Amino acid sequence: MTAPRYYSPTGGLPAQSELTTDRAVFTEAYAVLPRGTMRDIVTSRLPFWEDTRLWVLARPLSGFAETFSQYIVEVAPGGGSDRPETEPGAEAVLFVVDGNLTLTVAGEKHELGPGGYAFVPPAADWTLRNTSDRVARFHFVRKAYQRVEGIDVPEAFVTNEVDVQGHEMPDTQGRWSTQRFVDPGDLRHDMHVNIVTFEPGGVIPFPETHVMEHGLYVLEGKAVYLLNKDWVEVQEGDFMWLRAFCPQACYAGGPGRFRYLLYKDVNRHANLSRQLL
Repeated sequence: MTAPRYYSPTGGLPAQSELTTDRAVFTEAYAVLPRGTMRDIVTSRLPFWEDTRLWVLARPLSGFAETFSQYIVEVAPGGGSDRPETEPGAEAVLFVVDGNLTLTVAGEKHELGPGGYAFVPPAADWTLRNTSDRVARFHFVRKAYQRVEGIDVPEAFVTNEVDVQGHEMPDTQGRWSTQRFVDPGDLRHDMHVNIVTFEPGGVIPFPETHVMEHGLYVLEGKAVYLLNKDWVEVQEGDFMWLRAFCPQACYAGGPGRFRYLLYKDVNRHANLSRQLL
């Protein structure tokens, strides 16, 4: 496997002489947040997090993103949180793209470097600290866990993407593969956060149209991506949000590989509670 690399924002502010025109777009079916939108003035802070700022990529919003939130979090040396989650029903995936972090879950310590991946179940006792001497950055994906009677809540786990085998999609000769951090048949999990890789020339050869909501953060490379009716150029550092049933496809033209971190909601009935009230 080629050594992974990950784009992460560093903030700053464009010069007054630069053009305002960019690729940012927000529609009823999808949104694209190019990497150039992730500047100092759009960062946020969180309660009980020290020496930390973040870019909010997605959040539940009526009529748009419904199931998840996603942040890119930047933690200065010595920063972090002993109370990182204020909603006990929230599960999380952490994916480190720069620097090193110390994660403690139920009293057990884990060191996470670039490519480090952790799943944290709802109501877990956990902390996260930057004990290194350089800034660390990670993706923080959160979802309200949907409990089902008779199905256990999944336990926490920690791994690194270099230890997770990619599964080739059928008849693609390895040009399209997915690293799955959770067994798709494990119904305890109601979200998947995977890494999808396209080698140059790899494609999604039909417009995928399905119930899953998606968040895609481009870790490496560039491609053209079909979003609803529009072919959009995207590059490393860009984020795409896709509403459920938004048609999507991809063509990775190179020159290098194209990779993204992919969120999707899975393994649960469509919620009819609103209709039954």
